[in-house]
Amino acid sequence: MWALDQSSQPRAARLFADTPLPLLAVLAAGAAATWALVERGVLPPSALGVAGVTAGHGALLATALAWARVPSASGVLAVAWLGLAAWAAAHSPVGALAYLAPILWVAWLAGQGRLADLGLGTPVPLRAALAGAAVGALLGAHLLVSASRTFGLHARLDHAAEVLGAIGYDVGANVLAAECFFRGALFNRALGRWSFATAATGSTIAYIVRYLVDPLLPKSAGLVVGAVFYLALLGVLNCWLFRWSESLLPGFLGALVFFAAYRTLAMG
Repeated sequence: MWALDQSSQPRAARLFADTPLPLLAVLAAGAAATWALVERGVLPPSALGVAGVTAGHGALLATALAWARVPSASGVLAVAWLGLAAWAAAHSPVGALAYLAPILWVAWLAGQGRLADLGLGTPVPLRAALAGAAVGALLGAHLLVSASRTFGLHARLDHAAEVLGAIGYDVGANVLAAECFFRGALFNRALGRWSFATAATGSTIAYIVRYLVDPLLPKSAGLVVGAVFYLALLGVLNCWLFRWSESLLPGFLGALVFFAAYRTLAMG
């Protein structure tokens, strides 16, 4: 009887079930082909940045949407919006405005009730949103002070166009894809299987690795150690915010505020 009872219990889905492997393969192949064409001089170097944004952030966002069980076409369209935005940003100072397209697409899906599994589309208490923004502000302020004293970096606002372009990239690509995947998808799934500590640790390690392999991250030892420190804090705190508020929005706001502070840094 025990064996019959055990066999009748539904098994939990695999952690990486529903991953859109064909789409990820296409993105990887496209990025590799672009790199080869840039190396041969067929395409300009800017094409490599466009391909990197499309493949890297597109893979994270499309996987998050697939894990939320939205139609595959929604993930493909999200990747297309990211690619269009990256192309526009590479060719015009105001092109970063195109990064509104991916986040508006995700917001529309959330408004349709399709992203509840990612913690999007449900009412968010004001105190939770304020808590997320406060977390980002505190980490951002600490970053600015530490960077100034340790590395000779300081906040500058005399390159506003560049900062605004980077913030646009954060809103519609960097933070959007990272929070949707590492918190809304990966952490949320892991939390249904393991303890908060285990789920948060796994999600945060993956989050840190994503930035360590980013070619845009400065590679000096001191800056890498600093990046790991702040990303680890941000990752764990955003996991806590997600579990506490049952929404992705507070962590999303916190990450945006933190990265906005980071974008103002320049060598002193």
